[in-house]
Amino acid sequence: MTSLDFTPDEMMTIAASRMLSNEDVCFVGIGAPSAACNVARLTHAPDITLIYESGTIGTTPDVLPLSIGDGELCETALTTVSVPEMFRYWLQGGRITIGFLGAAQLDKYGNINTTVIGDYHKPTTRLPGGGGAPEIASSSGEIYITMKQSVRGMVEKIDFYTSFGHGDGGDHRQRLGIKTKGPTLLITDLAIWRPNPETKEFVVTSLHPGVTRDDVQKTCGWSVRFADDLETTPNPTDQELQTLRALKERTAAAHSG
Repeated sequence: MTSLDFTPDEMMTIAASRMLSNEDVCFVGIGAPSAACNVARLTHAPDITLIYESGTIGTTPDVLPLSIGDGELCETALTTVSVPEMFRYWLQGGRITIGFLGAAQLDKYGNINTTVIGDYHKPTTRLPGGGGAPEIASSSGEIYITMKQSVRGMVEKIDFYTSFGHGDGGDHRQRLGIKTKGPTLLITDLAIWRPNPETKEFVVTSLHPGVTRDDVQKTCGWSVRFADDLETTPNPTDQELQTLRALKERTAAAHSG
């Protein structure tokens, strides 16, 4: 139980952190994935191995990094390897259990767009791009995705395939020769989603406290499916909230100039 109020963003981060274990070797994205992974490390999974794209292995940052090149990652890592070694040996070598990604646009099969909004040649918005995310999505044992819900972000059809999820659904990954599981979990600020075993369409399996089915549907651009045995996500504990807030406070202080 918790005696503290919490925000939807805090619930999302903490719900995501709970999905990680001591045994995981996690390829961490910047932003919400990084917060979730480090809360897990600071609470129930102290032995988790966090890897960032710049080549830092076993990093234990005291504050959240601004980017993959943040010195905080290298200074607190067990070791740092070259980017080619990180991708060829660690990632493509099958040594990463979970890739933790964010998304600007996402469809119901877990395909991610972080490249452009609108037509590729004349976009309305140009996004940061894929970086290593396409390779992470294909080579990690499985993929966790975290993002805030909105009809602009969760769409029927993404404008650009940056990171391949389950394609058109079903066995699309297998037909392309991709042997990893792909997206197995989506955590938003409103709910926890998992793919249907057959169709691979994301289905809501748990609503966060106080959230209704209508809340989820109103902030999603496709017709949402809900599990028959729909659950309620447990509230954050005092320890989880205090750990996350302290991490955010240290980060704000460190990056305030």
